[in-house]
Amino acid sequence: MASNFLNRPDPSSLLEFDYQATTPCSPEVIDAMAPYWYEVWGNPSSRQNRPGLKASAAINLAREQLASFLRVDSKKLIFTSGATEANNLALLGHARAKAIELGSPGHLITVGTEHHAVLDPLRYLQKEGFRLTELNPRSDGLLSSEQLAEAFQEDTILVSVMIANNEIGVVQPIAQLADLCKSRGVTIHSDAAQAFGFLPLDFDSLGLDLISFSGHKLYGPKGIGALVVDSQVPLLPLQWGGGQENGLRPGTIPVPLVIGFAKAAELALKDLTERQKRLLSFRTQLWEGLLEHLPDLILNGSFEQRLAHNLNFTIPGVCGSSLHRAIRSILTCSSGSACSNGEPSHVLMALGRNRKEAEASLRLSLGKTTTLEDVNDAIFAIVKVVKSLRESD
Repeated sequence: MASNFLNRPDPSSLLEFDYQATTPCSPEVIDAMAPYWYEVWGNPSSRQNRPGLKASAAINLAREQLASFLRVDSKKLIFTSGATEANNLALLGHARAKAIELGSPGHLITVGTEHHAVLDPLRYLQKEGFRLTELNPRSDGLLSSEQLAEAFQEDTILVSVMIANNEIGVVQPIAQLADLCKSRGVTIHSDAAQAFGFLPLDFDSLGLDLISFSGHKLYGPKGIGALVVDSQVPLLPLQWGGGQENGLRPGTIPVPLVIGFAKAAELALKDLTERQKRLLSFRTQLWEGLLEHLPDLILNGSFEQRLAHNLNFTIPGVCGSSLHRAIRSILTCSSGSACSNGEPSHVLMALGRNRKEAEASLRLSLGKTTTLEDVNDAIFAIVKVVKSLRESD
């Protein structure tokens, strides 16, 4: 019963509302990977023996499957250790290749609400002579085509805008932004780690040149991701020491993880429509239930242009550290990115929230096992904590 919820002695019964940080591996994914840990253990780069040939064939099949799910040519797909590496390879690799081609570093554009896996590589490129423009989105978290158009300079070579934000869940008008870049001959990259498997997207028709993905965001294994590279986009590797992945990402390919990634993608797309409809219903009930008891909550980001499983809001009148200290024994959530190291969310501050407001914010993300009971318990728990904190001040 919700009335007894806060008195539960078992910490393992925490309410799970942090599925954008990561997800558990689906049982089907674990089963698909199982043979490749021990039975089919060959090195896919060693094709002189049967175990290597079997491993190589498994990789080729998984690459074809994943490419078909992404609706891209399999030759464009490069396996990486995750979206962070894919972002670094895309941004550093392309910027440096263009600098060599043009004879000097050029101009880069991104959004201040991007994940640090995008912001940090781009900021590092400034040390190499590149110029960087970080655009602030509108108050709803979205970037308009007009904002991007005004930011272009004569030597703009690269734009990076994520499809779906990892903190506030807003879904950018990426096709419009890509069209604008294409009309100017500018390469566009997108971090799609939060979008793939959660939005019905045709990546081949979006007009993106570089796209990053991660396996562990869609109930696949950690340690695997991918980068889609258009054949016309020059790219320098970040590492050397082997010819794997078209010479762009050397090292032995982790066969079980690749198999798991492909299986996770298959499962995610199979139930995408039904799952998103259910999560949207739960998310709406969660927000309306919170507002019923806490009507002064401030939504962060557009409510309409948003991932169905994301809810991010600021709670006025409470101390952020006290809020999170009180809530952490009840449910898992966050105030920002999983990589923020306790700092106030740069995403929320880019939307205009001050430090105190950013700290007193919650990101709740629902998963495919979230139930209506979980939603109701979360409403009860959050309302009780907030009212208790306000009464003690």
